[in-house]
Amino acid sequence: MLNNAPVTAILPVVDMQRARKFYEDTLGLPVKEELAADHLLYECGEGTALLIYKRGQTKADHTAAGFWVQDLDAEMAELRNKGVVFEEYDFPGLKTANGVATIGNEKSAWFKDPEGNILALTQKI
Repeated sequence: MLNNAPVTAILPVVDMQRARKFYEDTLGLPVKEELAADHLLYECGEGTALLIYKRGQTKADHTAAGFWVQDLDAEMAELRNKGVVFEEYDFPGLKTANGVATIGNEKSAWFKDPEGNILALTQKI
């Protein structure tokens, strides 16, 4: 059924211009297609995509989208140089140090886009 279907992460944004600046300039994602004035599809790795669309304010307290990276430290350094602030967490089963948590054979870091959506970077170790 869906095991061979590509999937797209979909994120709401309140301010489309602010979101575009972040996703295009800070994260470096190229626009794949402008579906409508308030819907943008970004091209991501290995044929995946990220869709942002304009809507009223929402509140999500979980990871909304994640990027698999080869070198977490290098990606974090580049994003920090562009002003991205990584989250620090201290929950049962999840504690970050300098923005990074190791869970099994992965290490991850989380940050928020200007709209408050939580995004993750994850590297297999």
